[in-house]
Amino acid sequence: MALTPVVLVLSQSGLAVARRVATALDAPLHGLGGRVDGADVSFTDTLDHIRALFAARVPVVGVCAAGILIRAVAPLLSDKTDEAAVVAVAEDGSAAVPLVGGHHGANQMARQIADALGAMAAVTTAGDLGLGMALDEPPAGWRLANAADAKTAMAAMLAGEGATLGGDSEPSWLAALPRGAGVTITGSVHPVATGPKALHFAPQVLTLGVGCARNCPPEELASLVHETLTEAGLSAAAIHSVSSIDLKADEPAIIELARGLGLPLRLFAAAELEAETPRLANPSDVVFVEVGSHGVSEAAALAQAGGEAWLVVAKRKTANATCAIAQASKPLVALKGRARGRLSVVGIGPGQAAWRTPEVSRLVAEAEELVGYGLYIDLLGPLAAGKTRADFPLGGEEDRCRYALERAGEGRNVALVCSGDAGIYAMGALVFELLDRAPDALGVSDAARRVEVVCSPGVSALQGAAARAGAPLGHDFCTISLSDLLTPRDDINRRLRAAAEGDFVIAFYNPVSKTRRTLLAEARDILLQHRPADTPVMLATNLGRPTEHVRYRRLADLQVDEVDMLTVVLVGSSNTRLAQLGEGPRMFTPRGYARRLDGDLRDVGNRHLDEGGAAPAPAAPPRGISGQKKGNAA
Repeated sequence: MALTPVVLVLSQSGLAVARRVATALDAPLHGLGGRVDGADVSFTDTLDHIRALFAARVPVVGVCAAGILIRAVAPLLSDKTDEAAVVAVAEDGSAAVPLVGGHHGANQMARQIADALGAMAAVTTAGDLGLGMALDEPPAGWRLANAADAKTAMAAMLAGEGATLGGDSEPSWLAALPRGAGVTITGSVHPVATGPKALHFAPQVLTLGVGCARNCPPEELASLVHETLTEAGLSAAAIHSVSSIDLKADEPAIIELARGLGLPLRLFAAAELEAETPRLANPSDVVFVEVGSHGVSEAAALAQAGGEAWLVVAKRKTANATCAIAQASKPLVALKGRARGRLSVVGIGPGQAAWRTPEVSRLVAEAEELVGYGLYIDLLGPLAAGKTRADFPLGGEEDRCRYALERAGEGRNVALVCSGDAGIYAMGALVFELLDRAPDALGVSDAARRVEVVCSPGVSALQGAAARAGAPLGHDFCTISLSDLLTPRDDINRRLRAAAEGDFVIAFYNPVSKTRRTLLAEARDILLQHRPADTPVMLATNLGRPTEHVRYRRLADLQVDEVDMLTVVLVGSSNTRLAQLGEGPRMFTPRGYARRLDGDLRDVGNRHLDEGGAAPAPAAPPRGISGQKKGNAA
């Protein structure tokens, strides 16, 4: 989905221009805190803020020096076909310069900004300069069928070879191109022979309506559509969208068809399709009994194409699938019906933007609504600005997940925001538990069951703590939650004993609460039965946040009062050690690579001695915690 751009301003002197740009683009205004008053959103770290937006594929317009924008996004540049637009605007409003994504919105935004400011759009892409337009960026309602050939065709035209325009739907926006026989440009709803110098622009006037039986083989529906287009002499590039009844929102065959065609999937309620009955070529009472409308494929195609459209291909069917095609009188630029709802279950890490993955940032940026514990949504900072949000308290986990699923079931794009990783002691499992329940067993609605669920990983508290410590997870490890709210206490103790006997490094989640103060002490005492008293323990509180606090203790000295719900407790195995380095102790658990290296060196040395040489000195093993003073561990 296309994301709304963000306008950035870094100084009060550029605020007036930035406001005009934001108004022209209907975009939010983000201002640097302490320097800009009155912005919609305030930020503190300019480079991090720009990177977070760019990584989330949010178009960025900076009313600032171009160099600032360049330095911010340069480390993230990799694929020009998938990068957000970045435009620099001079503080005095004299120029708008597209820096990245020229053919993906930047050039167009620069021109729009220039028009609003009475300024110059400093467009530098060759096609725009030499031809006055980019052939690979057709206007809304048109699609270039052979986009891969656009570069060669533009190069030929820039070299002086003109173009010949034709077809039954001549692309009028190309009328100013220099004429000649070098490149052929055809506008048509029908298939056209294409090549490096033969481009086919298709007006998106066709709408494809589909229906199918539950679990229809995807290849059956795809073949039906392909054969229908071929027999009707219609180009797939002229299709605007794929539409069906909302009961089929989760039908794999329909989802795969839309994805394979690269088209949006739109859904209509039965009542909306029933309103199209007078225009149907093949109304069916059987279909009405099944789904509540007298047709699906024909009705969906017509509902999407509009009141003046007509059926260019009436319903065609196979054993399990149907399709129909409607045609509008002019290219379609808007979508009717609703999208398939999407629930993104995202982990935002400990909270700082640098530990949040670009994919999570993108899913949050694309979401219309954010659902979660209020503190976690607040940690998103500017990414959450301007979005609908539903805050839930701690303890309202099932209500939170149910609400998010039901909102997505209404066709919304919803992000369920969790700290750390959403799949580790968080909401991911509960979402799928609700989806797995029968409706009469406190499950969710049928509509909620048909949403797309996307899970994206985050940096867990376990990973964050381990990184701060050094490498305590270098060998086998496990995690154990010490909350007996949902897990019986006997089960927790059984797992503690098993992990102690197995000599795992252990990460304790939910170690204590205001009312639960004894399980951590019990865990310490169980572990002391199986590993040394001076086993290193790391306590990491508020990881990744300004109040982060990391300290080390001996296992025997671990005190419950030092720990709260925001603390991760990492307990080493019997082999875990603390290395004393210049910046302080670092915790690690060797896996045996050094011992293997020692053995290899001894073998080499023995062979060398047999040959009359001197054996090389073996590598010294790292110092263990047992050889350190108690104070070092503390």
